[in-house]
Amino acid sequence: MSKKVLVLSGGFSAEREVSLVSGKGVAAALRNKGYQVVEHDLQSGAELFKVLSQEKPDVVFNALHGNWGEDGEIQGFLDLLQIPYTHSGLEASLIGMNKLLCKILCAENGIKTASYQAMTYAEFKQNGAKLSYPYVVKPQSDGSSVGVFIVQNEADKAKVFYDDENHPLLVEKYIAGKEITVSVIDGKACGVTELRPQVEFYDYQAKYTDGMTRHVLPAEIPEDAAKTAIAYAESVHRLLKCNTVSRSDFRYNEEDGVVFLEVNTNPGLTPLSLVPEQAKYIGISYEDLCQKLVENARCRKIG
Repeated sequence: MSKKVLVLSGGFSAEREVSLVSGKGVAAALRNKGYQVVEHDLQSGAELFKVLSQEKPDVVFNALHGNWGEDGEIQGFLDLLQIPYTHSGLEASLIGMNKLLCKILCAENGIKTASYQAMTYAEFKQNGAKLSYPYVVKPQSDGSSVGVFIVQNEADKAKVFYDDENHPLLVEKYIAGKEITVSVIDGKACGVTELRPQVEFYDYQAKYTDGMTRHVLPAEIPEDAAKTAIAYAESVHRLLKCNTVSRSDFRYNEEDGVVFLEVNTNPGLTPLSLVPEQAKYIGISYEDLCQKLVENARCRKIG
């Protein structure tokens, strides 16, 4: 009998709608592969526990994005229940989502990152950043460029706003140049894509609006820069002990070279997402990618 897979999407983060799109695509792909598929829109922890108890899936396909989905929360929950799940485990997910922890780990292992300061929103408002303009202000833990501000001057600085005074922020030097990304599947990079958004930077709108960003694959950058990006992405995947898939984002210019920005341990699987596009580039179909994630699913063993 084929495996029963519960496709988990939706959730509580700012990326809820994107997650639902990923979930629909994954569910259809897995049905075509012959799996028994149950879809669940996460809106309540109690309801999820009830569905898991009733359905008793062999695997949970984690199509959640953002906080509560790729930051270790759902991973720890499923570890306790001893239900295998797709993508990376608790530790890799937590470090990958926490931009500060990830930058520290990368810097310690020879991966070039931008200079930065860590502070709360209250500290930023009171003292600002000790970095010269331009710089980038972003939440320490969030995805899809949610809450990211590019600060070019004092006027831009005044526009930076977060609801919570204690919101942990990362303020880092703005790296001009080309936005590039590398997907890694089973430890090997697929290639380097250059992203050419119609807006100032590759923000949430540019990522998920059809026609807003041109994907150039392979990226039009020097061969040595492409090799560096690939080596960095594979190193990040290995350092975090990612499971099956990850995607690392970089900036490139001639002066700074390749600079690591962040890693996504649970990248999107929508029609506009980069991992399926790069997987196809090396001969892995969307359906095969989803199947690979299911067959590689695991959870942390107790005892």
